Amino acid sequence: MKTEKTDVLVIGAGPAGTVAASIIKKAGFSVRIVEKMKFPRFVIGESLLPRCMEALEEAGFIDAVKENGFQEKFGAKFVKNGKICDYFFADQFTPGWSWTWQVPRGEFDKTLADTCEIMGIPVSYETTVTGIEFTGTDSVTTVEDNDGNKSQIEARFIVDGSGYGRVIPRLFNMDKPSNLPPRKAFFTHVVDTKRTMDDEPNRITIIVHQKGIWIWVIPFSNGNTSVGFVGEPTFFKSTAGSTPEEQLRDLLASEPYLAERTKDVEFIFEPRVLESYSVSTTKFYGDGFVLTGNVTEFLDPVFSSGVTLATVSSQTAAHLVIKTLQGEQVDWEKEYTEIMMQGVNTFRSYVMAWYEGTLDTIFFADNQVPEIKSMICSVLAGYVWDTNNPYVKDHSTALIKLEKMIKARDALTK
Repeated sequence: MKTEKTDVLVIGAGPAGTVAASIIKKAGFSVRIVEKMKFPRFVIGESLLPRCMEALEEAGFIDAVKENGFQEKFGAKFVKNGKICDYFFADQFTPGWSWTWQVPRGEFDKTLADTCEIMGIPVSYETTVTGIEFTGTDSVTTVEDNDGNKSQIEARFIVDGSGYGRVIPRLFNMDKPSNLPPRKAFFTHVVDTKRTMDDEPNRITIIVHQKGIWIWVIPFSNGNTSVGFVGEPTFFKSTAGSTPEEQLRDLLASEPYLAERTKDVEFIFEPRVLESYSVSTTKFYGDGFVLTGNVTEFLDPVFSSGVTLATVSSQTAAHLVIKTLQGEQVDWEKEYTEIMMQGVNTFRSYVMAWYEGTLDTIFFADNQVPEIKSMICSVLAGYVWDTNNPYVKDHSTALIKLEKMIKARDALTK
């Protein structure tokens, strides 16, 4: 069997894998990427957050992504019963990037992977990891291509950025359920001929359809728009129609904010389903490996946290891998797990507050305090590691206190 050697093996050519690969390669180590799919391939998670731009910049991807002319994104708009709450990233509390992109992920991910290849990082597509054996921090990974050819890769370290594939957690029985309830996403891309510049396309729109059910609207620069419903699986059982397209059209027609805009629009592909997507793992690292991106934990699409957690975790992990390969001591628990859980848990608090209705009260309140809104805006921009922000530091209680304050204030003015 053919055997190759590398300093670092990266599993997965998505944003998590490519960011880590690029940063490690720049430090002078040999890196190679194996990817199960053929690129470009469809994947959800199309609305980025400003915090991920810092990781993309360090990895050297910004210029290549700019060349694609993707839709620039400057904020997020929330809609409920015709009432609108806008968050503009330029108003955020935390210093940092004030914009990002909305991207068809197939094109975006391929751009990152192509840039890695230009940097001299080999990328093997349609290559599946079938087994990994560790000897201390060294490893031998067995892979198989689509023709059934097997080979082995010897590495000093492995970065698992395999996303939903969850290679190492599945091989070593590390998966564990998330504490979030199961939810379902039902979505497609449409030819958005009725889009208006007054409304969009410079931000994502999130519509409260009914309690616990929401809709994403993500415009792209090519004139198409991603539209999806998210909620408890039981909600979708009441939709009319015998085909996925008829069912999604029925749902779109039932939402006043979208009914006219999406009437008779062309669907780019038959609507797809993603469900029971929230998942976690027992640990984020081990001797000779680190998990990044969705492999660690995927929460919910509502605040577009996926690519940000993927890129920031890979950016953080890459520096620790470099230190390890250079013979330095790394406290993976403190320097990686605790840091990443700060971000994950902050997003988790906001996801839970969204579905519980706490954020309804906050987002659609009258006479909002600009200073508080700017702090919440920073979270929506992905700056969930800035503990100078009270709405990050005290994420588990700050939103509840704010909701109570708003309700008490409104009760006095009635």
